[in-house]
This record gives sequence, structure tokens and C-alpha cells, in this order.
Amino acid sequence: MISPKQFKVGMVIKLNSRLYSIIAYQHVKPGKGPAYYRTKLKDLKDENIIEKTLRSNDRIEEAFLSEKKLTYLYNNQGIYFFMDQESYEQIPISKEKITNIVDYLVENTEVKATLSGEEIIQIELPTFLKFSIKYTEPSVKGDTAKTTTTKYAILESGARLQVPIFIKQGDEIMIDTRTKQYAGKS
Repeated sequence: MISPKQFKVGMVIKLNSRLYSIIAYQHVKPGKGPAYYRTKLKDLKDENIIEKTLRSNDRIEEAFLSEKKLTYLYNNQGIYFFMDQESYEQIPISKEKITNIVDYLVENTEVKATLSGEEIIQIELPTFLKFSIKYTEPSVKGDTAKTTTTKYAILESGARLQVPIFIKQGDEIMIDTRTKQYAGKS
């Protein structure tokens, strides 16, 4: 148990049986009455941001998180299966928990999972991933020039994004998973 005096930005705490990351905190000493801390917390499950006022003598539970490397295997009826690279155990995760990365999961993709105990809090993709173009409109003569004009393409994972006009079906491209945009041809 820690007090708000020990808070640091980025620290994860457990409050009302939910995990929160500390985004910001401020020590406030009013003219009358005891000092308190005004905090801004991000819920790690649904990513909502809340503001919470805590007294200086409140005791808060600090959450200890661990990281594991997992490999995406397959999905079945909205359940996505990942394999722990150390124990080879399969870990099922519902689609609702990972909706932000589902479009960029291809079999054997290595991801980084953040866990609180045995519960997966977050899954993070590598910064760049290689994908094959499943479908895009055919290029026309003269479309090989590197211009800023783009067209839609469908990746092997089913995701849809804008790519330069010189990209054709079957090409392999790199995607920046932070921005979910085309990053180059591989």
C-alpha cells in the first residue's frame, strides 16, 4: 500500500478493484483544511479517463504488472488464441479486449502482453508489420511514379487502408501499427 505522496506519472494503481494508470497528479494545499491530491487516472480496461481527489493519508494499492511475449495462433467465434512463448500454453482472449489490433493480426505474429497477475491488460503489436496485399485496384500505365496519390487496398488480415497507387495485388508492404498507415514496400 502506498500513499498519494508516492505517486509517479505512469504508475499503475488498483482502486475500487479496477486498474488505473496515473496520467497526472497535483498536490493541493488549501488555506483551510488538510492537503489533498487531485489526480487524473486512465482505466486500463476501457481506457476511460477519470478525475479523482485523494487525501494525503489515503492508502492505495499499487499494481504490479509483468510483460510476456505471445504469439498469435488463430481465432474461433470471436475468441483469439495466443501462445505463451515460455510455457507454450494457449491463452484465449475475447475480441472485445483487443478490438484495436484485430485488423492487424496474422497467424504467428509476435506481440507483447501486459499482465496483472494472470489477467491480460493490454496487447501491443510490434511497431512495424509486414503484410501481403490481398486486393487492390490494378495499376494503370504511368502509375509507377512515386506520388502522393493513394488508393484503397485490402491486406491479408482483412484490414483496409490507403496505399500509394504503384502498389499492386500480391506486393508485400510494411504498416506502422501506431498510426495504422502504409510505411513502405518490403
